[in-house]
Amino acid sequence: MALGGGSFLVQNKELPGAYINFVSKSAATAALSERGVATMPLELDWGKEGEIFEVTNEDFQKNSMEIFGYEYTSDKLKGLRDLFLNTRTFYGYRLNGGGKKAGNTLAEALCSGVRGNDIKIVVQVNADDEALFDVKTILGTDVVDEQTVADAGELKNNRFLKWKSGITLEAVAAIPMIGGENGEVSGADHQDYLDKAESFAFNAMGAVVTDDTTKSLYAAYNKRLRDEMGVKFQLVLYDYAKADSMGVISVNNKSLDEGESEASLVYWVTGATAGCAVNKSNQNKKYDGYFMVETPHTQNQLKAAIKAGKFIFHKVGADVRVLEDINTMVTISNTQGEIFKDNQTIRVIDQIGNDIAVLFNTKYLGVVPNDASGRISLWSDIVKHHEQLQEIRAIEDFSDADVTVGPGDTKKSVVVTDLVTVVNAMGKLYMTVTVE
Repeated sequence: MALGGGSFLVQNKELPGAYINFVSKSAATAALSERGVATMPLELDWGKEGEIFEVTNEDFQKNSMEIFGYEYTSDKLKGLRDLFLNTRTFYGYRLNGGGKKAGNTLAEALCSGVRGNDIKIVVQVNADDEALFDVKTILGTDVVDEQTVADAGELKNNRFLKWKSGITLEAVAAIPMIGGENGEVSGADHQDYLDKAESFAFNAMGAVVTDDTTKSLYAAYNKRLRDEMGVKFQLVLYDYAKADSMGVISVNNKSLDEGESEASLVYWVTGATAGCAVNKSNQNKKYDGYFMVETPHTQNQLKAAIKAGKFIFHKVGADVRVLEDINTMVTISNTQGEIFKDNQTIRVIDQIGNDIAVLFNTKYLGVVPNDASGRISLWSDIVKHHEQLQEIRAIEDFSDADVTVGPGDTKKSVVVTDLVTVVNAMGKLYMTVTVE
């Protein structure tokens, strides 16, 4: 990223940008940005390689065959269906690219991977004109392309294959493609994804991995972007409560589905984290996904899990629900207290951090003079932003006196102090009933 960002201890930053600290009270435009943006690296049997690609919720439902190689209802897309239950926009990356493309005598698959082996080509003489051929591309049991041509030279490449040159058409029942293979996944593939993800803005990142080495890579990335670059997002991992970070959520329930990763609930939690509104909580949210969730915990185990910073699902009657919407932060300090353990708090401060950084970097940096009028304009925009947060009940008791904007230590710097009181959803009821 070209601009600086993150937190600061003293006013000694060298790069221009927005440096924002969030601390506990002792003991663009000014509009709110939309949530619902998630990113994950994936192991796929089909799809783009070497780049991050965007998929909207609508794209996923209508074009999953073209994007991922399988129809929307396929078990192969179970995890992505979980993710998109709460995700508006998804930035995906294929970890296992670099494999082999399937092919036959007529064509080659556009993407590498084993799904290419499920492509067949059927050539039939046209029923109305024997001088023409009907050429069908079939993926699994679905006809995904059909062309009527006089000869092979008229064939056009489709969304799944590229025709070979110099071929001759003749009627044939079905010619399968063979030789497609998925690539192997290494640590370098995860790092390549993380490097590319720095150019995108998202609310949550998830990684369905089970080894601590890879988890630590993602946790370090989250910490670096949050602290040094001012990129505010939460990371969802499986069984990694030792991260002890407000930016990392540790899902500690296993998926019991045969043939699926035990870490598969990361899909749903990533989507739920990204899609949860800034004024809402995922506490007590019903799991409405497609995996079987292991929920063996006793009351004492649930208490211990909360203290350890674990995001836990538990049984409530016949439903599986989120116990507490918390992150892995367990170590508190004078500047970051108990309230930072709650993900609703993190959504609010991340919203403020991201929105004000975008506002400053696009509207003020290098444009607006650092004089009294310029600082009043910045103050006005920040106040307007926070008033919107108060209108939707994400913060409370806010007044314009809670924001001050003054000159910094240099001619180009400004210093903002900001006081917000975060509203959290009700989580506990203490009730006394007096009966006479």
